[in-house]
Amino acid sequence: MPAELLAYAARLQVPGSHGRPRPAPATQPAHALQKIFLLIRQRTGHDFSFYKRNTMFRRIERRMNAHQIKEFTHYVRYLQHNPDEVEQLFRELLIGVTKFFRDAAAFESLQGPLQELVLAKEPRGTVRVWAPGCSTGEEVYSLAMLLLECLDAVGHSRGVKLQLFASDIAPAAIDFARAGCYPATIAADVTPARLTRFFTFEEGQYQIRKDVRDAVVFALHDVNKDAPFTKLDLLCCRNLLIYLNADLQKNLLPVFHYALRPGGILFLGPSENLTGFQDLFQPLDGKWKISRRLETGALPSRLLNFPFALSSRPPAAAHLAAMPSAAAARPDGPFAALVQKTLLTTYTPPAVVITPKGEILYVNGRTGKYLEPAPGVGTLNLFEMARDELRVEISGAVHRALQTRQDVTVERARVATGAGLQLVRLSVRHLGAPEALAGLLLVVFEDQPTPRRSRRAKDKDKDGAPAADASREAAAALDQELQYTKRRLQTTVEEMESSLEELKSANEELQSANEELQSTNEEAMTNKEEMQSLNEELMTLNMQYLAKTEEFSQTASDMKNLLDATEIAIIFLDNDLLIKRFTPHVRDIINLLPTDVGRPLAHVASNLRYKHLLRDAQQVLDRLTTVEANIQTTQGEWYAMRILPYRSLDNYINGAVVTFTDVTALKQLEARLQETARFADSLQEAVPQPSVALDAQLHVRLANHAFAQAFGLVATELRGRPLVVLSGGAWNQPALLAQLAQLLNPAHPQDQFDGLELTADFAGLGPRRVVLYGRRLLHEGQAHRPGAAGRGGGGPAGLAAR
Repeated sequence: MPAELLAYAARLQVPGSHGRPRPAPATQPAHALQKIFLLIRQRTGHDFSFYKRNTMFRRIERRMNAHQIKEFTHYVRYLQHNPDEVEQLFRELLIGVTKFFRDAAAFESLQGPLQELVLAKEPRGTVRVWAPGCSTGEEVYSLAMLLLECLDAVGHSRGVKLQLFASDIAPAAIDFARAGCYPATIAADVTPARLTRFFTFEEGQYQIRKDVRDAVVFALHDVNKDAPFTKLDLLCCRNLLIYLNADLQKNLLPVFHYALRPGGILFLGPSENLTGFQDLFQPLDGKWKISRRLETGALPSRLLNFPFALSSRPPAAAHLAAMPSAAAARPDGPFAALVQKTLLTTYTPPAVVITPKGEILYVNGRTGKYLEPAPGVGTLNLFEMARDELRVEISGAVHRALQTRQDVTVERARVATGAGLQLVRLSVRHLGAPEALAGLLLVVFEDQPTPRRSRRAKDKDKDGAPAADASREAAAALDQELQYTKRRLQTTVEEMESSLEELKSANEELQSANEELQSTNEEAMTNKEEMQSLNEELMTLNMQYLAKTEEFSQTASDMKNLLDATEIAIIFLDNDLLIKRFTPHVRDIINLLPTDVGRPLAHVASNLRYKHLLRDAQQVLDRLTTVEANIQTTQGEWYAMRILPYRSLDNYINGAVVTFTDVTALKQLEARLQETARFADSLQEAVPQPSVALDAQLHVRLANHAFAQAFGLVATELRGRPLVVLSGGAWNQPALLAQLAQLLNPAHPQDQFDGLELTADFAGLGPRRVVLYGRRLLHEGQAHRPGAAGRGGGGPAGLAAR
């Protein structure tokens, strides 16, 4: 046995508490963890999937070690068969580490901003504070003490009031905080002055004074799904975010910003930060994470995310959701058999099985002596059906059983019968097994022997016994009656106190629900305004888009008409050489149809006598250069092809553009010109006199063989040479140059000269006298075109030696 106890204690140790982490269970499957979260959510209504996984694993592992379970999947099955373990695990997952004025230096740093906040508050205004995740209330009471001290200093004269909201998801923690009763050990965290000012010491415990307690409203609230309290001057959320994953933190911080008034204070834990939300809060104390809300206008929808949904029932009743209702658990079928089996194996006196609200689910034995139908609408409520003498006793016993979660027995209760008063032992017991009866109560009625006066005493009365004996018996009876009355009075007082406490709790819950509704309403109004603003923006954008669309349509129409008017064949290709669009004139070159859009260009037949179109297009995309070529169709038409990259407005390459310009007429003209030039050359060669044709710069355009032979030159070397350098410069004569200048001037009326005699020393020939004739040459379509011809011996332009 000692060895078993030591092993059990070792299993309960926290992993890593001895400086090294203890190995985790064999497996930590994510799907098993999700099943655990689902079981907790079904049982308690709270979702732990947004909590950090490592923390959850450690907490779950502690419960597994307590039950000697090694595998998570085995623990899931254990939870499915033991609902009470789900409740225990829920309480284990709630990390309730807190104390009064935790991190005292942080509260000292908070005093300055709080005093400024109180001073800035308007007269008879209210300082609103919210402390989510309040646990057992130490932190929110610490804030209340600080604020009351600030009011004592600067606020009471101006009528400033306090309203603090404290919330948590653990009903037990909220109940403890509402009681406001703490052990004597808090003296280590609270100064003597504050203990005297804000507490009363009773029966070894410190009780929060009424003025502090009345300033705080406690409520069940889940920041993950419930609407936030709004219009806050201070939001204290210390050491809660560190247990939540990054996604939930990113959702909560904008919500906290939304909940605070402009200039409100956010008070976080020392390990928490505002990374990514520096534009929402201004740090006041970086070490203790005290920040002020910045006014940024309406929050962008990408930041503010309300995942909240108000419950269809008040939060205070949420923990009763798992209780069986009268309608859902009527005694029929298997349920009735279970109740009968439980009663037969344990109880034989008259008894009833009820819900925590007093609804009778099952009746065992004859209970008419203790219960009777209530007047009015039929009901099966125990408190209404109980006889007058037992009603107070029954309600008090049931209430105490629910409060203490223990069985309660009332001795010497009384009920009137036809033979007089009958003493009754009243027992209220919790049903825990089988599981189908969990949460129900068993009320048992047991008759007790009623003391009667002995026959001897009666005989004495008949024989005229002394009055003293009768007085003593009457006094004893009155004493019993007094004790019974006192007991009933005490029960009534306890019920009234309990009812008052419940009413106070219900009032706080209603206040909390009202705040949530107000917050939701404000959120809805804000969303409505944002939607209206967004709708106006959308209408403006729609008008702009319509204008842009019309502009684009007009541009497209202009572009189409421009392309059609230019009669240029154009094909637009994408980066894969797929056809994007084309102009109608392309059909004369490439056999394209409207259905060919989107097809590869290689799949379309063309009328070109050119096989390198695809190669050239790919080269343009690869090298981002322009390719040009003159190509011919099978019908003999000529086109100037030009391929260049298609660049978007932002300078991205989105394909290629292929243009085809019809140059058939130019090609035909070029052929005629070449034919004319050949004819002119032939004609000049046929002339026997030396002749030469000059351009506007007096360069030789054409010289016949007679000219070359006459002046000792090579005919094939004359084209393009200046006249003045031929024959060793013999032609560089001022008189000749003056006559040529007149011919080359279109404005000069003289278009010829005749019989110009020159004497010059020709290289290789010696001095010679020549007679020159000159004519201005005219081209087709032009009245005057620079050029001259010289002809010796009487031609249109030539040179002759005499």
